[in-house]
Amino acid sequence: MQGLPENLPEIMTLNCHGRLIDLSTPRIMGILNSTPDSFYAGSRVPGPDQALSRAGAMLGEGATFLDLGGYSTRPGADQVTEEEELRRVVPLVEALARAFPGVLLSVDTFRSRVAREAIGAGAALVNDITAGLHDPDMLPLIAEKRVPFAMMHMRGTPADMARQTDYEDLVGEILFYFSERLAAARALGITDLIADPGFGFAKTREQNFELLAGLAAFRELGVPLLAGLSRKSMIWKTLGVEPAQALNGTTALHMLALQGGANILRVHDVKEASECIRLWEALPPAPGTGNFSTFTKTTAD
Repeated sequence: MQGLPENLPEIMTLNCHGRLIDLSTPRIMGILNSTPDSFYAGSRVPGPDQALSRAGAMLGEGATFLDLGGYSTRPGADQVTEEEELRRVVPLVEALARAFPGVLLSVDTFRSRVAREAIGAGAALVNDITAGLHDPDMLPLIAEKRVPFAMMHMRGTPADMARQTDYEDLVGEILFYFSERLAAARALGITDLIADPGFGFAKTREQNFELLAGLAAFRELGVPLLAGLSRKSMIWKTLGVEPAQALNGTTALHMLALQGGANILRVHDVKEASECIRLWEALPPAPGTGNFSTFTKTTAD
């Protein structure tokens, strides 16, 4: 496809504070939100005590990363000042880094100042829903600090993204978006990169399923893929339930994401995601093809 480098080797490791994390076996990123308005109440941790308890449980159930957010990005969410986001996130990073030495903390932010202070407090990864487009200082910061950078696809802002869903070629346009964002990052010497196609961000419910069905195409990018499907509206609206009843549907789509090549599952429910990965790993490739239906199983072979 135009804009994508040819014959780009897949890089399925991340350097996190000098630790090389192998992603040839899929990993889990557990979600912790220091926000009062995240769409799923079960992800909210109103204070350090609750965060420490939840984090301990997630790590015990198999999470490799913990993703900490202080700014809800659900459609129509309230805006949060930078000072308030800092107040929510940085003490949480400090508390978790003290309680769990060596824990791999991701900070979910599009603001370079929040990312800088979180890294200083112990965060090992930055997860930016704008792929560095919102804040021009973000990519230079990542290059300076040499931490992995997860870049997501979206259009507009959480307030207006639901009106920006007009695509002629959904998968192709998102691939081109990543080719440009990855090139911008690599031009600054950033090598530890993750692509998140952005389920639920500037996509209709039907487009989310189209994106999931085409996930294997994103392996062309040559970087690890992050899938954030957990309890999202594409699941609970399709099933006619609420987010609290969307765990079974989440697990079903996690299996499809793994078959499509996802290297990291960003989840609310670590135990169930860990079980899903174990079952996926037990599946043999279809004879002579290595494929399951239209999805491709990736292995460490």
